[in-house]
Amino acid sequence: MKRSQVNQFIREALGFFEEHQFYLPLWAQWTPGEWASKGKECDEIRENSLGWDITDFGSGEFLKQGLTLFTIRNGNLKKGDKPYCEKIMFVRENQITPLHFHWLKMEDIINRGGGNLCMRIWIAGENEVLSDQVIPVQIDGVTTLINPGEVLRLKPGQSICYKPYIYHEFWAENGHCLVGEVSTVNDDLKDNRFLNPLGRFPEIEEDVPALHLLCNEYPS
Repeated sequence: MKRSQVNQFIREALGFFEEHQFYLPLWAQWTPGEWASKGKECDEIRENSLGWDITDFGSGEFLKQGLTLFTIRNGNLKKGDKPYCEKIMFVRENQITPLHFHWLKMEDIINRGGGNLCMRIWIAGENEVLSDQVIPVQIDGVTTLINPGEVLRLKPGQSICYKPYIYHEFWAENGHCLVGEVSTVNDDLKDNRFLNPLGRFPEIEEDVPALHLLCNEYPS
């Protein structure tokens, strides 16, 4: 992925969040130059991978398979101090986040506005393959039985709870979607199991200077 594309996707996300009146921390718009002047007072941001996360999951086709995330707050499994995480996501219409589950993380996924948030889910069976079991999930606190692979649509305001070992993929329809995530601590380096092995963080081709740093790019 080119840096010029990353910059463009961040600009578009900022516009989308503003349109939906969702406001990010002030440091979300710090420049690389501003980051270079920050010291230990910003260690929580650096150590817990807060901030921008633009990924194409190694596809090379971000608009088809990709996701824009901003981690607002997160704990750290090594420290065990803060047990929760919050993210906001810009899910584009027909842009797929590929099938995966988490061994540890439990998360509520919330449609905060825009189009419908569509998803398909499965329970991970023996050897972590897709199971044909019916999946009991909580949708807005209501126990709901979902058939494996069935397309589920969350309208704005609705939410679903993914427990560990529930495979899920999702995309937006009828417009882009503002998606919230409230979860236990997030660890993208060790707690993602994709059904088909994929890259989590893209390699960046530096064709232009960075507008804002990604969550894995902060200077130490």
